[in-house]
Amino acid sequence: MLPDLFLTPDERDNPHTRIDAHHADGVAWSTGNDVRPVVHGRPYFAELHERVEAMGEGDLLLFADWRGDPDQLLTDDPASTVSATFAAAARRGVDVRGLLWRSHWSKIGFHAEKARLLGVEIDEAGGQCLRDMRVRTAGSHHQKIVVLRHRDDPSRDIAYLGGIDLCHSRRDGIEHEGDRQVIAMPQAFGPRPPWHDVHIAVRGPAVFDVETVFRERWEDSTPLTLNPGRLLSSLSQGEDLTPRPLPEQAPPPPSPDGAREAVQILRTYPAILPKGYDFAPQGERSVAHGNTKAVRHARRLIYLEDQYLWSREVGRHFGDALRENPGLRLIAVIPMVPDVDGAVSMPPQLYGRQLAMDELLDAGGDRVAVYGLTSEAGYPVYVHSKVCVIDDVWASVGSDNFNRRSWTSDSEIAAAIQDVRVEDREGSAPRDVFALRIRRELVGEHVGIHPDDVPDDHDELWDLMAASAQALDAWYAGGAAGRRHRRPHLPGAPMKGTSVRWRRRGRAWTGLAGTERPPGRLRRIDPPQLSRTQLLWAPRLYDVFDPDGTVLRDDEI
Repeated sequence: MLPDLFLTPDERDNPHTRIDAHHADGVAWSTGNDVRPVVHGRPYFAELHERVEAMGEGDLLLFADWRGDPDQLLTDDPASTVSATFAAAARRGVDVRGLLWRSHWSKIGFHAEKARLLGVEIDEAGGQCLRDMRVRTAGSHHQKIVVLRHRDDPSRDIAYLGGIDLCHSRRDGIEHEGDRQVIAMPQAFGPRPPWHDVHIAVRGPAVFDVETVFRERWEDSTPLTLNPGRLLSSLSQGEDLTPRPLPEQAPPPPSPDGAREAVQILRTYPAILPKGYDFAPQGERSVAHGNTKAVRHARRLIYLEDQYLWSREVGRHFGDALRENPGLRLIAVIPMVPDVDGAVSMPPQLYGRQLAMDELLDAGGDRVAVYGLTSEAGYPVYVHSKVCVIDDVWASVGSDNFNRRSWTSDSEIAAAIQDVRVEDREGSAPRDVFALRIRRELVGEHVGIHPDDVPDDHDELWDLMAASAQALDAWYAGGAAGRRHRRPHLPGAPMKGTSVRWRRRGRAWTGLAGTERPPGRLRRIDPPQLSRTQLLWAPRLYDVFDPDGTVLRDDEI
């Protein structure tokens, strides 16, 4: 079966890109790929370290990221930092090239200086890593990709993409004990915030497509920054601002034995001023268009994991499908607690969540379930993954969140995956298709069972997740009741819109004393409740957190 849920080249709506130039006429994807989920940063970083260490002279390492911390460890070895690993590869003769978002001013909490330091260390080793500020006002470069090409053995070529940045807090594992190298998070997450994330490893011809995404940005003629202040800062520090020419792009790598996945690379690029990208002068919104086409065909189940799930537009995006298909259900896993705290910064995020959840529940009612995650230590798990699985046939994994800025204002990348063996979307898919494998692995972790034991039947899956969340909610509620009876210290304020009142000071919650904690980590989340006063100003500030890049354009979300 052809991947009929994919966009055609015309539907990509960007005639200036060359990403589909090597595909057959009318085709905007590649077949014969092997796609593997890599869940959590700890296994991803370990695999990346091993593969980079095995690269040699004439090989090519390309990476683009939202944030890069030079001292982030890839393994437990103190010498395995990102900068040391990539710089050592450059000294061995690997051609190392990187693009990092320059970010906003570090004095207001951003990380531009970390990106500069990583670039200095790679440059000194013979590679080149540049800070890229070619973004929309208040936007960012949010793509997270690594491409490894091997001159003498293209069968080893591989591309990684998804939600995992090369930075602090990401190196967590299935135990969710957190990364000992942490970034600032609300105290509710504890001293080492638990972090849930998803990447994919792609082998086969689609590696060429991911590489093309990097090359288009690298070779773009727009200067890395047009901001006079930023330019003066760079010049005063002797920063390299001129990308060196890349070597000629090698042909697509061969298909691995037994590879069955078709892969379509989707992007978001905004239209930027005063000069647009050479490869997308009017921008590209294939992430939004690709998801829209797939959702339009959803009939049974949409499974989401997302960092945000914000905005009325995103709520309507899925809500329309729920209204049109009375047999369709939607399950979403999102953070219990936003990644910012405070009386000013938290309400706008809750408002964005409220907009989306109100639309979903109005459209789907009891066919919609929204969950968060709690670690065994009693802290909320920060969900940073960006996954969408539709009817266990089509799946996407990428850097894009379900909010306005990821679909209009930031640079993003996602891979849509569909197994060519699926002949009937209404029937059952083989158990080893990617969409089913990633859904089973994720749900298995969340409910505390082996992935092979996660049911394929959607009714059974729905009941399993609901029962798991109900049991854990009841256990925590019993513990909270006991604590109230003993009159201990209580949190200063409720985290409304969840089934638990989180301690703002980072103290872990415990359940009913003398009883065993139920398996799994799922907690039910209800729509947030903002006060009348908060609703007077939160919507205005929300537009800063989640800008809509389609303003004054015809192609609204």
